[in-house]
Amino acid sequence: MAVSTVQITDEQRTQYQEEGYFILEKVIPERHLQVLRDQCRRFIDKQDAEMDAAGTDVLGISHRNKRYFVAHPSLESPEIRDFLVSDLMAEICRATVGPDAWVYWEQYVVKAAEVGLKFGWHQDSAFGEATPHQPYVSCWCALDDMTEENGTTYILPYSRAGGMRLFGHEREEGTNDLIGYTGDDPGEIVLVPAGSIAVFSSYTLHRSGTNATDRMRRVYLAQYSGEVIMRKDGDKPWGRAEPFLENGERVAAAS
Repeated sequence: MAVSTVQITDEQRTQYQEEGYFILEKVIPERHLQVLRDQCRRFIDKQDAEMDAAGTDVLGISHRNKRYFVAHPSLESPEIRDFLVSDLMAEICRATVGPDAWVYWEQYVVKAAEVGLKFGWHQDSAFGEATPHQPYVSCWCALDDMTEENGTTYILPYSRAGGMRLFGHEREEGTNDLIGYTGDDPGEIVLVPAGSIAVFSSYTLHRSGTNATDRMRRVYLAQYSGEVIMRKDGDKPWGRAEPFLENGERVAAAS
């Protein structure tokens, strides 16, 4: 596995701590980008089959032919795992959650062509059944060029959201989205080419628009925590809790 040549600057580290995010443009190696693109359709088809078996067009926050959230594809794809535990992702973790890191979650986030649903303002830490925890890092990996028209993401910096804290969320009828902000700040739009990564904290409010183009808008989201995050209802971890870094060194093996 090639060593990452991406250098995260002191300014980006500071921006992450003070505002909850930074952007890395065109940093995903081409071979990883192609794998993530090529395998996306396979996992959408799998989720459609799960909907068929359940006799529904909605699974959680996935809506058939509109919006898909497909969790943990790397468990079935060694090629995706190679990216999930790559040196690039290790470098991001060191700059954000610190020298010890665990794979917390990963998923495809896809908006279908022409009818791709929006997603309201939310914080990633509001989802799930976890005990209170330190913010983890979300790596929003653009598999396509991101535009306002295809439903890119918008980020609300800490200084404009009211600080670094977890807000209360209400479930939105019809979409099952959890909504954590109802103010009028539009946020900072993320307009980046394919292969870029928006790096933001799980306490950072973000949203996305609808996809009005004739092509899918594809994202691979990888999330890493600086601690093992536990379930509310017992002593088991919530999420993957897979060791990735220990004292700054990778302990997770690629395929």
